[in-house]
Amino acid sequence: MAILGVDVGGSGIKGVPVNLTKEEYLGERFRLDTPVPREPKAMVETIAQVVKHWDWKGPVGVGFPTVIHRGKALEHGNLDKSWLGVQVDDMISQRIGLPVNVMNDADAAGLAEMEFGVGKGVKGLVVVVTIGTGIGSGVFFNGELIPNFELGQMRYKKKTSIEEYASRRVRLDNDMSFKKWGKRFNKFIQMLSTISQPELIIIGGGASKNLDEYIKYLKTDIPIMAAHTRNHAGIIGAALGARHLLK
Repeated sequence: MAILGVDVGGSGIKGVPVNLTKEEYLGERFRLDTPVPREPKAMVETIAQVVKHWDWKGPVGVGFPTVIHRGKALEHGNLDKSWLGVQVDDMISQRIGLPVNVMNDADAAGLAEMEFGVGKGVKGLVVVVTIGTGIGSGVFFNGELIPNFELGQMRYKKKTSIEEYASRRVRLDNDMSFKKWGKRFNKFIQMLSTISQPELIIIGGGASKNLDEYIKYLKTDIPIMAAHTRNHAGIIGAALGARHLLK
């Protein structure tokens, strides 16, 4: 049983069929650059080219980098403002002629980690944090997704969001040491700890592979672990989110 998973990012759009019973791609990921400007028509056309590459005829799951409610974009995130209010699932489905499920990309990554990673079987509240261009978050209770918790949008210092202060892109753009950036990211951990007390925080995204370099600067009693699925998470989770389309 397989679904084509598509991970839509600010720099690239990647897709590959996913085995739904285990953490496994059914081929090599196919990637195209995200068009600039990141407008609906151009991005949907790029998604269609990814689907065409696989000659896919079944359901498609898409992880999308903004708040998604019942397939509609409620924010535009790092994309063009014209995405606001677009019924994303219908727009993609009409272009490719296939059933489509669209969900927030961090929620998708979290779904993969709860199904196949270190979150599997953990009861209570679990927060999966993806650190990349921004800071995304997937929140789960007893393994069930509570969608669209955009914790990276919490305010930090006047009009600045915490992701504008402590994302991986900020570290790379400013050539920060892990010590300096780790202390910044600790501000996010402290804010998260103030509003909730999860059983586990899972770090995913590009910064997950370097967790050992900065975990010492994260001052919390909450267990913190690196994601197991890492770069596979977005695609696998997008496919998992579309399972209902097979019924």
